[in-house]
Amino acid sequence: MADKYEKENLAEKYLEGRPRSYPAEWYSRLAALTAGHSLACDFGTGNGQAALGVAEHYKKVIGIDVSKSQLECAMKHERVQYLHLPASMSEDEMVKSIGEENTVDLIISAEAVHWFDLPKFYAVATRLLRKPGGIIAVWGYYYISLNEAFDAAMNRLTEATLPYWDEKVKEYVLKGYRTMPFPFESVGIGSEGKPEEMEMEQKFSFEGMLKYLKSMGPVITAKENGVDVMCEEMVKELRDAWGGGGDLVRTVVYKCFMIAGKVKA
Repeated sequence: MADKYEKENLAEKYLEGRPRSYPAEWYSRLAALTAGHSLACDFGTGNGQAALGVAEHYKKVIGIDVSKSQLECAMKHERVQYLHLPASMSEDEMVKSIGEENTVDLIISAEAVHWFDLPKFYAVATRLLRKPGGIIAVWGYYYISLNEAFDAAMNRLTEATLPYWDEKVKEYVLKGYRTMPFPFESVGIGSEGKPEEMEMEQKFSFEGMLKYLKSMGPVITAKENGVDVMCEEMVKELRDAWGGGGDLVRTVVYKCFMIAGKVKA
C-alpha cells in the first residue's frame, strides 16, 4: 500500500480522511499493563494519530512507517520521533534502526498490521519488547454505522470493493482480526482468534466522510482498474442517507477490534 502514497501523492488526502484520534481510554488501558513507560513504538504510524495518543503515557515514542510521504504529513509532538523503515529491511536491520533489544515497553499497530509481513513483524516485536513487562497491541476497524439507510449503502460499497481488496487484508480486516495470527500470551484484551470488540465514535461532515471513503485502499485500487465504486449513484445514496447538507456533522460509530499480549515465556 505504501507505494500508492509515494506514486500518487495520496498521503495528504489520507490524513484528511482518517479519524484524528482513538479513544484516550485505550491508551490508558494499555499503559496500565506495561511495567515501564520509557519507550513505545507505533508500527505503521501513518499520520501519527496513535503515536500522539501513546505519547501521553511514555517518555519517548518512535512512529515507524514504510511510506516517506505519510511521514512527511505526520502530526508533530515533542516526544514523538518518526522513522522511515523500508519494507525491504531485514529483521536485524529493523531492530538495529529502532534501538536495542529488550528495551521497548509498548508496541502498537493501529489499522496497519494487516499490511505487514507478520512473521517478520512479530519477530522484531519479540526482540524489542521488554521481558517481562512489555506489551504488544494491534487494532483495526472497518465497518461504520450511522443509521439503517447509511449502513445498507456502506454494505453495498463493501460488496463493490471486494474484488479489489488485497487477499490477506480482506481475510483479516473484514473478519475483524479473528483469523489473524497473534503468537503472544493474552493480557486480558482479546487473544489470538478472539479479539476484543470495541467501538469508536467520530464526528464527520459528509464531505469529510467522502474523503475517508475515497482514501480507502480498495477504492483506490478499483479506480486504478477503471472502476469508480464511488460513482455519482453511490455518493448520492450515501448523501441521502446522511441527510442535510455536505457540512452537516454527524457522529458515526466505528466497529473496532483489538488484541494485546506479551511475549510468551
